[in-house]
Amino acid sequence: MDAAHPRISTVTSLAGVDPAAWNAVATPPGLPYDPFLTWEFLEAMERSGAATQRTGWKASHVLVHDTGGRLRAAMPLYFKTHSRGEFVFDQSWADAWQRAGGAYYPKLLSAVPFTPVTGRRRLVAPGPDTELYRAALLQGALQVAQAADVSSLHINFIEENEAGPMESAGLLIRTDQQFHWQNAGYGSFDDFLATLASDKRKNLRKERLKAQEGLEFRHITGGEITEDHLDIFFEFYMDTGNRKWGSPYLTRESFSLLRERMAGDILFVFAYEGETAIAGAMNLIGSETLYGRYWGCNDPRPMLHFETCYYQAIDFAIQRGLKTVEAGAQGGHKLARGYGPVLTRSAHWIAHAGFRDAVADYLARERAAVDADFVYLKERTPFRKET
Repeated sequence: MDAAHPRISTVTSLAGVDPAAWNAVATPPGLPYDPFLTWEFLEAMERSGAATQRTGWKASHVLVHDTGGRLRAAMPLYFKTHSRGEFVFDQSWADAWQRAGGAYYPKLLSAVPFTPVTGRRRLVAPGPDTELYRAALLQGALQVAQAADVSSLHINFIEENEAGPMESAGLLIRTDQQFHWQNAGYGSFDDFLATLASDKRKNLRKERLKAQEGLEFRHITGGEITEDHLDIFFEFYMDTGNRKWGSPYLTRESFSLLRERMAGDILFVFAYEGETAIAGAMNLIGSETLYGRYWGCNDPRPMLHFETCYYQAIDFAIQRGLKTVEAGAQGGHKLARGYGPVLTRSAHWIAHAGFRDAVADYLARERAAVDADFVYLKERTPFRKET
């Protein structure tokens, strides 16, 4: 097929896109499997009412077909009427632009809803025409932004190798940091502990003993997951969401759809006292990474959060041979628990030249601060220092 003349279009819902065609570019063979990019996950967010126009997420996904009508590339894209559920915080930009008399919202966002996970955003299967289709996706997103006369286009949690090309295309690059656990080929949690400085190792052991006292932790995945488990976890999720965000993002139907479509990609960690679950964490499982998503409890005991979300995740990653545990956004407290700092990146197109220059100046100063903090934290990980 002629790849020199790709056909760019947009759709307002994934329901009309063939799941196999989407997944062929979103999770192709030869690349690490990312469950958040699948049709099953993204369409569940729409169908369940979590990411819809009513909640401030109006889909305008970019599709690129070849001349034979085959889907060759895709890009999740949304008109946003707020900045909630993104975890790349631009509310100060919105405030500045609106005080200057501009309308910041709606804006355009390419991201996985409610998910601060680095991954591919320009979804193209590897092949000889990959770069042409990637360019067509960015062209399509910019065309949508310009046609709708929005203030800005944001592409969040991009991979490191996307930063250079997007900067060359005129987008501004922003950096931040998260804390991830890396598997150095450990055979057990004790192997991991052995790499820590002695005082840190003792602290982690004490935390685990304190958290596990009187409790049993169960890993539940795949066909073991029932609607009863979802009922229990949804109660935890709503409690945490109401306290942290004011308005939880997912609906009860979101969890049922995910269980129905991708139970094998889901890990629940529940803490049981007898036969009563008092805390739980939900994770998604990639081919290389365990992604911590949500957690909650009805009995806030000391160290329970660390055990349920961080240490149990490490146990599971070691058992499965996974390379990384990503336990969500922010959280400097993760550093002492073996989760090291990593940089995250986003790309931003600003329509107004003067506003763009102001944001660019801000980002240059912010990057310097992030880089300095990154170096500082790297020097203070809990691992034994080599002499």
